[in-house]
Amino acid sequence: MKKHFLTICTLLLCCIGMKAQTAGEREELIKYGDMEHWVTRHIHESAIIGGNDKTLYEIGPTKTIDGNTPYVNAGGSPWGTSNVMAKVAGIVKTNNCVYRDRHNGGHCVKMTTHVESVKVLGLVNISVLAAGSIFLGDMKEPITGTKDGPKALNWGIPFTRRPKALRFDYRMKAADGESRIKMTGFSSKSTVPGRDYAIAILLLQKRSEDAKGNITARRVGTMVVKYGKTTAGWKDNVTYEILYGDIRKNHHYDAATMGLRSTDYARNSKGKSVPVVETGWAAVNETPTHLLLQFSSSHGGAYIGSPGNTLWVDNVRLVY
Repeated sequence: MKKHFLTICTLLLCCIGMKAQTAGEREELIKYGDMEHWVTRHIHESAIIGGNDKTLYEIGPTKTIDGNTPYVNAGGSPWGTSNVMAKVAGIVKTNNCVYRDRHNGGHCVKMTTHVESVKVLGLVNISVLAAGSIFLGDMKEPITGTKDGPKALNWGIPFTRRPKALRFDYRMKAADGESRIKMTGFSSKSTVPGRDYAIAILLLQKRSEDAKGNITARRVGTMVVKYGKTTAGWKDNVTYEILYGDIRKNHHYDAATMGLRSTDYARNSKGKSVPVVETGWAAVNETPTHLLLQFSSSHGGAYIGSPGNTLWVDNVRLVY
């Protein structure tokens, strides 16, 4: 039974409206990117771990789901979140670090880094660190084993256009301290050098699938920005240029966050989850096949971050 509790805790970490802008420029709101519509899920966790009633939010059409029903993106929503339900050996547990919040009389998304714990007297007492995240794609529920965590995420959506920038509103609350913590649930808490940053990542890929279902991609466009300081309220209409082609000689290039990736998963044409391996940089004028976009309250990967690091985002749109 203790093994099952450890497994559950490890798992938990883990259209378009158009309006005119300046001359020669237009914006397109990513569907549901105004964060005004939310799916509200009411889930009952298993009695053996407390039997708590939890409310999870998903970005999509306004509706309520009562019961422990695996979530599938509703209403054509392109957004997935790190709010997940796991079910291992019949035990239901949730992770909740993405919330609906308020902004300018409407709604926005709030993502926070926190410690998720499972405590059962005389049986187990473990904690893991989890970051709040939203992304274009979806999450397959319920998570049923430790190996399913990364494979449950289907990163990216089909997309064949070439926007020049990403624009959104944001607010940041940075956690104190110049170092982070690592909490996996399997070992004691450790310190990780370097302060925590919230992060926004946009990638354009040109993907190919071979006869065996393997997916490779060339990087078409890149935009990455990190946030490490608390803002004095909201920063509206921030705009970040998308860099096309091989950007390794660009002065904005950061290999750690902008380099080619091989750990993201997507479902192939056969419905199987496989890694998307970026094999190189596309020509500067290449047309993509997929768009990846993620906002996260921490940047260091699974189990690493600073509790309290919080990022709010609203009105996510592409600029042409």
